[in-house]
Amino acid sequence: MAAARGRGRLATRLFATQALIVIAGAVTLVVVAVVVAPGLFRDHLQRAVGPVPPDLAHHLDQALAQALLLSLGIAVAAALATTLAVSWFVTRRLTRPIAATAAAATRIAGGDYDARVPPSRLGVEFGLLDNAFNRMAATLHGTERRRRELLADLAHELRTPIATLDSFLEGIEDGVIPATPDTWHTLREQTTRMRRLVDDVDAVSRAEERQLNLQPHPVDINDVVAGAVRAAAAAFADKAIDLHHRPSPTPAHATADADRIREILDNLLANALRHTPAGGTVTVTALAHARNLDVTVSDTGEGITAEHLPQVFDRFYRADPARSRATGGSGIGLTIARALARAHHGDLTATSDGKGRGATFTLTLPRH
Repeated sequence: MAAARGRGRLATRLFATQALIVIAGAVTLVVVAVVVAPGLFRDHLQRAVGPVPPDLAHHLDQALAQALLLSLGIAVAAALATTLAVSWFVTRRLTRPIAATAAAATRIAGGDYDARVPPSRLGVEFGLLDNAFNRMAATLHGTERRRRELLADLAHELRTPIATLDSFLEGIEDGVIPATPDTWHTLREQTTRMRRLVDDVDAVSRAEERQLNLQPHPVDINDVVAGAVRAAAAAFADKAIDLHHRPSPTPAHATADADRIREILDNLLANALRHTPAGGTVTVTALAHARNLDVTVSDTGEGITAEHLPQVFDRFYRADPARSRATGGSGIGLTIARALARAHHGDLTATSDGKGRGATFTLTLPRH
């Protein structure tokens, strides 16, 4: 109701403004015509017929004045009616998209984040407004969706350690479970698991919202990759997995936060280690292009099926639901890695030829 009253006031003001413009123009036209026309008429009359007797001149002035007033009156009335009709149409045309935007904003304020503004088709300015509003609505929708997913993910991930703690504490209270060092160790493991989960959620939330404290500076990506490979070499050797490093044959310099890039690579290597069986191979390749750098981590491991590939970067997602946080990771490392890549104005993508055929993760960074 308030929006309708506001729309009515705006329409009335626009309509009244157009009417005042027309009336002001009409009054100006009449005044100028009445002041200027008689003198011009007498001048042309004297040039055409010579001196005119005073009585005839007076009669002609009256006839001219009456004709002018009648003609101008009819013209002004017709112009006023036409202009007001056009103004009414234009006013309705302008207020309609404004009303639609107000209605959509009201829906969003009420929690309906699917509300969008239809194209107004009133020119570039209104088009920019429509696009900006719809982008804002889409951003709010995404934020709300992530909030709900986060709450659901937290509830799911916290359920197991809380149930374990609850059962152990109940057993200790009832005297069924002895309070031995092993018992306290199990309880400590569960609290550590919850603390790690909270830290992971905080990290991915800050990464996705671009609230990271990046410290970019010129770095050699080949050096960063080499450091990550050296640090992971022992873990791969323990699992009998061949780890190969192929540096870029051309200079691979970029402006980036070396520590954050290292964090991305550590996550990718940990993921490859987890999903590649003994006897497999993991290859890390850096390649410099004209405008960007690519770092690929390819493995000969389990692979990713086509239906799971779009979700590999989702929070807490595991292609194999049977895996626990202990055996399958937190399900959040790849999410953090991609968020860090995008914070550098790059991206992280995944490809796979299917189950049992390995996977390739590609980190792309701009060279500037």
